[in-house]
Amino acid sequence: MQRLALFDLDNTLVNLDEAFQTWAAEFVDEHGLDYEAADWLNALDQAGYPHREVFFSKVREHFAVTEPVEELWGRYRKRMPYLVRCRPEVMEGLARLRASGWTMAIVTNGTADNQLGKIQQTKLVEAVDGYALSGIEGIRKPDRRLFDIAAKRCGMTLDAGGWVIGDNLIADIAGGRAAGLRTIWIDRGAWPDQEHDADYVVTEVLQAMEILHSEA
Repeated sequence: MQRLALFDLDNTLVNLDEAFQTWAAEFVDEHGLDYEAADWLNALDQAGYPHREVFFSKVREHFAVTEPVEELWGRYRKRMPYLVRCRPEVMEGLARLRASGWTMAIVTNGTADNQLGKIQQTKLVEAVDGYALSGIEGIRKPDRRLFDIAAKRCGMTLDAGGWVIGDNLIADIAGGRAAGLRTIWIDRGAWPDQEHDADYVVTEVLQAMEILHSEA
């Protein structure tokens, strides 16, 4: 099997939950809301609204803010790339994999400006060999074609195998398996008692990187 590793971005290589909490605190301060508002925002985020237009419609209604949904969503997208971070040890782990002969790409769903901004601001763009973003390609995981685009950008094809590493059981694990790839699920507790076909289960990306080293 070729040494190809396709990494998810949010809550895999970067901590989106932590960044969201920071954004929520800023939103509360900016709009003069009480301290309980941040808890409400975090609870709404954890409830799972992948389409932020829906999320911000609920936010606008709940807090009676005057800005249109499109403006709230746009400001969020501009801000988040500056709030997410990639831990130094994760960057070191990627460098170690590259030194061991691994080729790596990021495969992520999300709007082009938001996700590309995160990759650029965290310097992940320099740590991987390519990326495929749903907002650019018009294809979303778990569609095999997004993984295929990432592999081809690295000069490889899915036919020779590889790995998908991510925290979403549908987009990453089921998608990776359907693409004929092995998978490592980063279990963050969001899918309790959910059946899956992941080859390995870990709690954070550094553990996944160690598995890749051992499987090489």
